[in-house]
Amino acid sequence: MKRYLLALMMTLVAQGASAGVVGQNVEYRQGDTVLEGYLAYDDAIKGTRPGVLVIHEWTGVTAYEKMRAEQLARLGYVAFAADIYGKGVRPVGPEQAAKEAAKYRGSDRSLIRARGAAGLAKLASFPQVDPKRLAVMGYCFGGTAALELARSGADLLGTVSFHGGLSTPNPADARNIRGKVLALHGADDPYVKPDEVAAFQKEMRDAKVDWQMNYYGGAVHSFTNPKSGNDNSKGAAYNEKADRRSFEAMKLFFSEIF
Repeated sequence: MKRYLLALMMTLVAQGASAGVVGQNVEYRQGDTVLEGYLAYDDAIKGTRPGVLVIHEWTGVTAYEKMRAEQLARLGYVAFAADIYGKGVRPVGPEQAAKEAAKYRGSDRSLIRARGAAGLAKLASFPQVDPKRLAVMGYCFGGTAALELARSGADLLGTVSFHGGLSTPNPADARNIRGKVLALHGADDPYVKPDEVAAFQKEMRDAKVDWQMNYYGGAVHSFTNPKSGNDNSKGAAYNEKADRRSFEAMKLFFSEIF
């Protein structure tokens, strides 16, 4: 009986801790394109607080990005899952996703930067957000987008890439980065090869960016997403330890910059 009551109390406490989190879809625009992101914040917190832009994987804004935004809200931030592709553009399967992502990852990164900037502006406009304390984080495709937003000179205190693509056609633009950078990388990622990692590190050094990079042994691409499965031989797979450790690294990074 005592164990049951203790378990019930713990459940009620957990529910109470997340009861204040509000989540809602939000329409906004970049030029003539309608976008739809997802806002999450804890309405029990009074006053403004830091804002974190969350950029999606190559399938667009899904339940996964919304879950991450709500996690950040429970940590006391305002999180906005930005939409790079456009409202209703949600690729299904690797073939469609690769085709859509390719529109933004070519030699001209102006569109991915513009879409990221639109999301950041929308985040800064919410009344709960302190517009002087902003950061961006992204997963896979979103990691690439987050880094490109930082390279564009956006007013960010920090940038976090989770198993993101690290290459850029404009490495000299790293001189525009205003805040700190944290790259969280699967040590066995077959899609982000060692020469790409080395080029990224050189880019950061040459631009004198305050940067960090964490490697997670045994982790491949997409290691934070349970929907990636658990077969490393496919190149993308979930890794519980790397997921947990990278999230803790992100929390420490945000506590430093904010």
